[in-house]
Amino acid sequence: MNNFPKLHNAMWPGLVGKGSTGAEPCIDLDTMLDLTARAEVNGVKFDGVDLFLFDPHVSIDISDDGIKALADKIRSKGFVVGSVVAPVWPPTGGGSAMGSEEERAKFVTQVRKSCRIAAKLRQLKIRPGGVVRIDTACGIEGWEKDPKGNTKKIAATFREAAKVAQDYGERLAAEGEICWGGIHSWKYAVQLLEAVDRPKIVGFQADMAHTLLFALGYNAPGHRLVPEKFSWEPDKFHAAMKKLTKALRPWTFDFHVAQNDATVKGSGTHDKTGRHCLATDPNGKLNIARDAGYWLRDESGKVTKKIRHICWDGCMFPNDVMKKPDTWNNILAAMIQVRENHGWKE
Repeated sequence: MNNFPKLHNAMWPGLVGKGSTGAEPCIDLDTMLDLTARAEVNGVKFDGVDLFLFDPHVSIDISDDGIKALADKIRSKGFVVGSVVAPVWPPTGGGSAMGSEEERAKFVTQVRKSCRIAAKLRQLKIRPGGVVRIDTACGIEGWEKDPKGNTKKIAATFREAAKVAQDYGERLAAEGEICWGGIHSWKYAVQLLEAVDRPKIVGFQADMAHTLLFALGYNAPGHRLVPEKFSWEPDKFHAAMKKLTKALRPWTFDFHVAQNDATVKGSGTHDKTGRHCLATDPNGKLNIARDAGYWLRDESGKVTKKIRHICWDGCMFPNDVMKKPDTWNNILAAMIQVRENHGWKE
């Protein structure tokens, strides 16, 4: 069996879309770790977790002693840490990457705090790799008021953040998702990353559920890669995926395995975005084990070995679903198949 890429579970589905008025309560980090640790398929378990640096899971202002305690807790479950999500948004202490100087400075400050934590975890030998995940922390409507000017501002903010990341020995990956202004289509994502022009430090984080909606042109109809009257014809789907991944794969630092039924969903205070479905959802439009190969293999079909861990993202799954053991066993089984199809052995 292949042993790379390593298999991680995201901890932030316990927080995203949770905890606000009218939403379900958050699921604490201990519970998320326990749910992940209990999953097992034919003797194979998750190798690690990816973290959200946000209360009540991990305070962005956590002390050095707190980071050590966090590392010890995660190590006790048999896990390592991979990528971490920086809380760059205004409600979490950050600011819009295309906003005022003050807002953009807050964005960079949150990246600095996140890089500090990520680097400390690396020094504690609990984090062998991964990125610090960011996005533009702004909506599409505001970005559309001045696309060129706002993309220029975002690129400048990302370059400042890149300086910080480089000082800490970290890399940043911008999440491609239809709700983030300036990176809400495959073409805009490439344009932004080219404008940032820090290809070794600032790249792309691909999520199978989100990038599928790039192909459909959701929130950017002019950039759709399938016909307007699209009935999931295999030839049209595969042509779209090839074009999409050819453009974004060279920039991709981080990869999320996920399923999508081609609809959008919001929960709590989280904007509408690509709906994450269960791995076994009969309405899922992706063949997970096959379609992950568009990201993990190059155009000639060769495994790139660039992505050393993959992560499952189950954002906005209902709490009762997340607390069922079968949910995580089925997810783990899907990820094992991805690794067998597109991984390697070291």
